Amino acid sequence: MTASGYSHSPSASSEAGSSPWAAPVGESPLLATIEVPGSKSLTNRKLVLAALADSPSTLTAPLHSDDSARMIDALRTLGAEIEEIPGSGRFGTDLHINPPAAFRGDVTIDCGQAGTVMRFIAPLAGLAEGDVTITAHASALHRPMGEMIKALRTIGADVDDGGNWALPFTVRGRGHIRGGEVTIDASGSSQFVSGLLLAAPRFDVGLHLIHSGERLPSVPHIDMTVETLARRGIQVERPSPNEWVVPAGVPRGRDAAIEPDLSNAAPFLAAALLTGGSVTIPGWPATSTQPGALLPEILSLLGARTGRRGGALTVTGTGRIAGVDLDLTAASELTPTLFALAAFADAPTTLHGIGHIRGHETDRIQALIDNLRALGGDAQELPDGIRVTPVPLHGGLWRAHHDHRIATAGALIGLRVPGVEVDDIGTTAKTMPEFPQLWAQLLDEHGSTAA
Repeated sequence: MTASGYSHSPSASSEAGSSPWAAPVGESPLLATIEVPGSKSLTNRKLVLAALADSPSTLTAPLHSDDSARMIDALRTLGAEIEEIPGSGRFGTDLHINPPAAFRGDVTIDCGQAGTVMRFIAPLAGLAEGDVTITAHASALHRPMGEMIKALRTIGADVDDGGNWALPFTVRGRGHIRGGEVTIDASGSSQFVSGLLLAAPRFDVGLHLIHSGERLPSVPHIDMTVETLARRGIQVERPSPNEWVVPAGVPRGRDAAIEPDLSNAAPFLAAALLTGGSVTIPGWPATSTQPGALLPEILSLLGARTGRRGGALTVTGTGRIAGVDLDLTAASELTPTLFALAAFADAPTTLHGIGHIRGHETDRIQALIDNLRALGGDAQELPDGIRVTPVPLHGGLWRAHHDHRIATAGALIGLRVPGVEVDDIGTTAKTMPEFPQLWAQLLDEHGSTAA
């Protein structure tokens, strides 16, 4: 167990050999208010910057999950002092971070399945005084890291990857990285950009980063990184849409509150469409760089009514789910939820701009298609997306593939299809350990039946 109390396996439940989770069927329109935990993306970015800062920081309402626990353990391994202190929210403790005088080397960091950890920690490793070996769970060793390795070498880091351009690899830290200009292709993950930008202030001469690929996925996540840096006194210039200039400097220590994870709210809001009910998420920010902030607009296109009142977002199903053509380049992490809704739409749906999600915890495109076909559904793979044609579905096993968002998509399908079982609901602990309990809360008021 980690210091935050979460297992470091991709799924504690599957490795313990537990039974599949019977997805409950919604018997009537749902009417519920669900509070979701903090944003993983913001938690891990703010943790990294707090460890790089000139003074201590406190994070209020951070996410406590396997991914954030991995980041905490990685930063502690590098020498940061991170203390859990009493919090005011329902989802656990706050975090107080004391940055180290220098990052510690001659250590090994296991990233588990956390993409943010492997992409954000690698540049920090070059700042350590000694070797830092970075590895991951066997199920995550396939995740793209070649562009990060190439970038680190270009800006002066010594990386030994055995010629594989992949995890595991060792960064031979010398206490500093030169920095300067580097060109990468971040088409595979915006985390390459964010990871380099977060560490860039501590490079000797800062960083001039240029993206050379045809497509840049998840731009809101990069905007989130730039905004998080600005809040700590580091102003990033953007001469062009694919170019960032970060000055050398030291981020300021700063206390910060973490927004709710809007993408983790997606399955709960989608449940309103599937049942013709109404679901409210309190604490929805008026503006946000999270990709999940696009949900009100997207769900409206699918036929929902959305409204904000008193800082809460309410989504109400109208009895119709529209087939749509959606470019999800900016919000690809919403794909599994929208895929599940598309299975019950009144016309075919095309989701595109998501080719890069083949390199996530699993090949998400293939996993979604295979799972839906196993339930009698009809979905086709496209070069950069998926097309779903709604047909009647039947029960069966929904395989999570060690992927939290694939697992929650199975729960959504199960709302409308009796007999759906998710083989590993425990994999949701990666970003939301409370998911099974919150799903039960969603259904309790107006009734459900076990599949």
